[in-house]
Amino acid sequence: MLLNDPNGPFGKKEMEPSPPHAAAGNGASLSAAASSTSSESGSGSSDEAKQNLAQVTESIQKSLGILHQLYLTVSSFNVSSQLPLLQRLNSLVTELDSMQKLAENCKIQVPMEVLNLIDDGKNPDEFTRDVINSCIAKNQITKGKTDAFKSLRKYLLEELEQTFPDEVEAYREIRATSAAETKRLAQSQSNLPNGDTKVKSEH
Repeated sequence: MLLNDPNGPFGKKEMEPSPPHAAAGNGASLSAAASSTSSESGSGSSDEAKQNLAQVTESIQKSLGILHQLYLTVSSFNVSSQLPLLQRLNSLVTELDSMQKLAENCKIQVPMEVLNLIDDGKNPDEFTRDVINSCIAKNQITKGKTDAFKSLRKYLLEELEQTFPDEVEAYREIRATSAAETKRLAQSQSNLPNGDTKVKSEH
């Protein structure tokens, strides 16, 4: 009897399906693992970029040191300096080749204006200063236009309020409701990155 029993120790027994909540739990675990993996890969790529930049910077410092040694060797050159000169030239070529290989893994865009300033023997910080001054000037122009539009809107509302007081009051109520709704949405998204937007109600 035991041999013929499908549920017995020697019989075949169908596997029970896994409960839905188990699959859901596995899905949550997979999504959490994927999120963790993506964050780790992002931090890993950032660390790798910093390491590549540090290696290129170190190679540049070595090249500058070799160039200084070459300058000293050439400035006081004699017959005995020929071998050290050749050695330092070979060291410079080797270091420049290494720098080029390291630079292939360092993705940094340098504005052409900065390179032109360096070629002219000027301080590259002048480019940063010029960019900041240009942004300040454009910001002042934009602020002037914004203030002019605000003054125009205020003037129009004052003139319209004398002629159409009911319509202006309804308009202000709509503006206040819209501003409150926008502020509420901004506060609900404050837990997200870059979600700390401040909304000023307009009257």
